Amino acid sequence: MRKKLRVAAYAICVRDGRLLLARGSARDGTPEWTLPGGGMEHGEDPYDTAVREVEEETGYRVELTGLLGVDSIRRSFRRSFGRTVDHHGVRLLYEGRVVGGELRNEVGGSTDLAAWQDLTDVPGLRRVGLVDTGLTLWRQRPGAGRTALPGA
Repeated sequence: MRKKLRVAAYAICVRDGRLLLARGSARDGTPEWTLPGGGMEHGEDPYDTAVREVEEETGYRVELTGLLGVDSIRRSFRRSFGRTVDHHGVRLLYEGRVVGGELRNEVGGSTDLAAWQDLTDVPGLRRVGLVDTGLTLWRQRPGAGRTALPGA
């Protein structure tokens, strides 16, 4: 089984009761909302990754005002020719504040739409689990920088 580690950084940008989200596609092609952000490039600082990714996916320049926490996931995926990949994702979540730019959609990237969504509407959106993790970190601001583990 192939092992893959992916480190990524994301921004939680909340303004006037709305959350900035980007829309990508699930493995089956179904559109789903996610936090703006993405994978680190080799040698890149996670802070710079989040700033770069937010601008690429939304058109906004952001200032990251704090590290909310770190989330880790591990899943197995079937790939082509029946190969299985043991995927371990480490995700750094920052709080961000828009300081410039204009909202626009990404062209030729992993997302196709950027939008502000009312916080009260987020539970009804088709979204990745990272959105809920990010909002939990943003609301609770746990000292250890992680959400409560199931069964804890």
